[in-house]
Amino acid sequence: MLKFMLKRIGTAITVLFGVSIIVFTLVHMQPGNPYSTMIDPSVSPEVIEQKLEKLGYYDPIPVKYAKWAGRAITGDFGYSINYKTPVFNIIVSRLGNTLLISVISLVISTFIAILIGVLSASKSKSILDYGFTFVSFVGVSVPTFFLGLLLVKWLAFDLDFLPASGMITLGENYMGIEKIMDVAKHMIMPVIVLSITQAASLLRYTRSSMLEVMSKDYIRTARAKGLRRNKTIWTHGLRNSLISIVTVICMQIPTMFSGALITETVFVWPGIGMLNYEAILNRDYPLIMGITMLLAVIIVLSNLLADILYAVVDPRIRVVE
Repeated sequence: MLKFMLKRIGTAITVLFGVSIIVFTLVHMQPGNPYSTMIDPSVSPEVIEQKLEKLGYYDPIPVKYAKWAGRAITGDFGYSINYKTPVFNIIVSRLGNTLLISVISLVISTFIAILIGVLSASKSKSILDYGFTFVSFVGVSVPTFFLGLLLVKWLAFDLDFLPASGMITLGENYMGIEKIMDVAKHMIMPVIVLSITQAASLLRYTRSSMLEVMSKDYIRTARAKGLRRNKTIWTHGLRNSLISIVTVICMQIPTMFSGALITETVFVWPGIGMLNYEAILNRDYPLIMGITMLLAVIIVLSNLLADILYAVVDPRIRVVE
């Protein structure tokens, strides 16, 4: 197992290295000067050119990448052009907000998808099954931004039940439990959107995996021996279908962060997604690189987590070293 883990870590480092080269090259090939918004119109062109030269703006891309990579290894991702602060500090300050809605959404969507997916598979080809299948297709098909805007119109404007955007109520200085309740009210709609979109996809995988398992001989044998149907489904059926489900859940972890880009933009939630959107609009190259590498690390770790959970879910699986 240790040898396998070391191999996967080596592969992960190689992948991250390749991703960093590709993204860095594409970002720095974009036309225009990202520092243009920082330049005082009264400064002479000669002084501007000297400053750009000093910053390494005219260096070849390989030289720029070598300088960036040398700093990034030590945790220094440079300074944000827009925020004028270290990229690492900005990402850390926003990461907690994204984790707040992403983790809660992942837990809710996983619980709902597995519960309904198993129920749908156990009632295969029934009206209930067709209804759940239809709902899952609708959930997958409806764009995230459209669902978010519908919730804003319905819950925030028509019913005036929830705040339309943001993380806290502007102009208020809540403390303690009042602050927690205020944040909770603001996160309800983003969590609903993320939960629905993720649950719809996972539900389909859960149903398909359960249908495949329920057709196996050992399930029929268990039923023939007199084991109750519910126990057969939830103990033997779900346990053996968890390998496929675990894979999808682990792959949804990075999807949560990337999907949060649209959700956080719609609800103006101050997380990584909103930060990434602002970085792209402002051509903040260091910040774009920092966020991209964060997402790459999350994807690699999610794959590694899936491999580890295989052995936990099914002890029959042995890693070939």
